[in-house]
Amino acid sequence: MTGKNIVVLGSTGSIGTQTLDVVRSYSDRLSVLALAAGTNVELMEKQIREFNPEYAVMWTEEAAESLKVKVADTGVKVLCGMDGLLAISVLEKADIVLTAVVGMIGIRPTIAAIEAGKDIALANKETLVCAGHIIMPLAEKKGVKIYPVDSEHSAIFQSLNGERHNNISKIILTASGGPFRGMTTEQLRSKTVEDALKHPNWSMGRKITVDSATLVNKGLEVLEASWLFGVEATRVEVVVHPQSILHSAVEFDDGAVIGQMGTPDMKLPIQYALFYPDRLPMNTAKLDLFKVAQLTFEKPDTNVFKGLPLALRAAKVGGSMPTVFNAANEKAVAAFLDKKIKFLEIYEFIEKAMDAHKVIDNPSVDEILAAEAEVYDL
Repeated sequence: MTGKNIVVLGSTGSIGTQTLDVVRSYSDRLSVLALAAGTNVELMEKQIREFNPEYAVMWTEEAAESLKVKVADTGVKVLCGMDGLLAISVLEKADIVLTAVVGMIGIRPTIAAIEAGKDIALANKETLVCAGHIIMPLAEKKGVKIYPVDSEHSAIFQSLNGERHNNISKIILTASGGPFRGMTTEQLRSKTVEDALKHPNWSMGRKITVDSATLVNKGLEVLEASWLFGVEATRVEVVVHPQSILHSAVEFDDGAVIGQMGTPDMKLPIQYALFYPDRLPMNTAKLDLFKVAQLTFEKPDTNVFKGLPLALRAAKVGGSMPTVFNAANEKAVAAFLDKKIKFLEIYEFIEKAMDAHKVIDNPSVDEILAAEAEVYDL
């Protein structure tokens, strides 16, 4: 196997740091060409000194200037903002671009990387939720591979290996149920930020952890799966699986169900995406079915956890509506994390934004970003 030069967009976040754990384990096969982050200058400096990238990007000018001073003794070139993200996404030496930035910031760099013929390790849901109608045809046209990094979509991808010529009956998308599984609407009224951030199985960023609690995250994953695997959103069935051992599955026309199981560890799908089609050893605990003992499955309560039905409504309407669903959730979750609104008000804001929106069919990137801005002005 030859070495790969990787670009990591979102290197200081949960997925980004775990990606660098994989690089650390396989430094003879992976080289970091460029890193990008938001404003965490301190961690970015540590990453630069360890992984010696040629480029580093900070989202704000202030953070970039601070980083330049701190790493002046290294050879790294520091860039900033969207221009910086676009520049590192098309570097000639890059083999694969891992997109783990949060939000619609990831759309333009992903498109630029695909245009430049770079394979994509995709950990940014918003890219396909909002621009799947642009991304997927472009990837096919350019002959670019998109490797899903989300554990669920990676599981579906793995389940389809050798089965692409067979018809999919449905996709079974598993959900842990989050920290509030089994609760009533009345119980959710008093839930705090601290409560929402106590995910039972996965270690994720704050925003995604709240999305898991509302089931919005699962709704976004339904939309993403629809684009990635070419099935209607109505054929993606969400199943609550509290143990998070079966990461997702595919049911075929003959009734056979093929799924992927493993311990809940994000480094597995990250490593699989970076080294596909090779599976390399991981120094982590292996699945022990005797310890697991039993797996259980439940229907999601869509009357209580409205993130899922709202996502399905956005998928049915199509056009710019998934962008509005996503942007409204981003704004509402930010307000919840700042303790400006209550947990259930997240759903209320999303519904209000979707009701107010005039849908644009087949939106351009500019129209997608305008729809996002419209929501943020509400």
